[in-house]
Amino acid sequence: MEALYACLLAGKLDDTLRRLYGGTQLECAHSRCESVLAGFADAFGTPAEMLFSAPGRTELGGNHTDHQRGCVLAAAVDLDILAAVSPNKSGVIRVRSEGYPDIAVNLGDLTPRAEERGTSAALIRGVAARMNELGCPMRNTGLDACLISDVPGGSGLSSSAAFEVLVATMLNELFWDGRCTPVELAQIGQYAENVYFGKPCGLMDQTASAVGGVVAIDFADTEYPVVEPIALDLAAHGYALCILDSGAGHADLTAEYAAITEELKAVCRCFDKGVLREVPEADFLAALPRVRAAAGDRAALRALHVYGENRRAVAEARALRSGDFEEFLRLVRESGRSSAMYLQNIVPAGQTERQELMLTIALCEQLLGGRGAVRVHGGGFGGTVQAFVPLELLESFRGGMEAVLGAGSCHVVHIRPVGGCRIV
Repeated sequence: MEALYACLLAGKLDDTLRRLYGGTQLECAHSRCESVLAGFADAFGTPAEMLFSAPGRTELGGNHTDHQRGCVLAAAVDLDILAAVSPNKSGVIRVRSEGYPDIAVNLGDLTPRAEERGTSAALIRGVAARMNELGCPMRNTGLDACLISDVPGGSGLSSSAAFEVLVATMLNELFWDGRCTPVELAQIGQYAENVYFGKPCGLMDQTASAVGGVVAIDFADTEYPVVEPIALDLAAHGYALCILDSGAGHADLTAEYAAITEELKAVCRCFDKGVLREVPEADFLAALPRVRAAAGDRAALRALHVYGENRRAVAEARALRSGDFEEFLRLVRESGRSSAMYLQNIVPAGQTERQELMLTIALCEQLLGGRGAVRVHGGGFGGTVQAFVPLELLESFRGGMEAVLGAGSCHVVHIRPVGGCRIV
């Protein structure tokens, strides 16, 4: 720890830390680095040799479009998982993560384990397995890592994608000379989550975390998605980005998420296709009576959302590129309405007494008074809401939201220009 700690104290990491966390957060960044280095020494009895970081992400546009090979707009944020790391050559990845049981994954056995599904160990094993398949040598490798995170679980900022990207970045840098591109690291993370963790996620979360900044992504070809960086300075436009914790968790909502993909598959089966990107919208509309009969009205409405949301994600990117922030906000509001009315991922089916997400959206709209924009954030049904808030309203907005939802429920996040990386 001494050499790395000395570099930290001497300010030799400051330029990188400013890029990751912003200049105003430098003191906090120093404190977190010191904490994770001390945690590593306590866990493993030796100094850490390096630091790694992978950010959470926010979905700016394209709600539930990535799994249909659609278009999205996403951004890395300044909340991350930070890791102190050393290679150990033991053939084992050992991880100590603040607030969680220690994990040890033997790299000699990279087959999926049923008992690990839904756990961080499954993600580690899945990332290592996929990298091994691609040619990264896992024999006689291994590493020790101590992790701390300020990406809130269930926040819609995708702590799981950040974890996958972190593990993939560490293995790529330490054992494969950094051969993988950020998009390839994202695909490795998605593989681990799909095959080992057991969640049929798309590729947006991992791509945003791996690439960094604001990115417009077209998933028409999932092997080679088109990723376009877009410059965005929210403060220059007079806005802050807030993520609101509705108080409704994601537990027991797997069936709700699965219903979206299953119903869209039912629509696609009417055309002998696998995803909506393969079904022209004109063909869908022409066959709507048949689709309704075969898949149901909710499935048809959800398909209408996906078609419209793909157009919006492209238009949002175009608005940002041209500097038309008001048009971007209009499209965000439209996206929120479509998610609520057509995609219907705000209130779990049959739920009447507790509708935290819808209430949070309604409260945001009341406090914004027609300004800014608000929409569901991420998967929906529970979790979080996204709001673009004029800077002059930020304090009153945060106070009003937290008076109802509780202290700390309003997270003001900033866009981070750097994806998963080794801090040097």
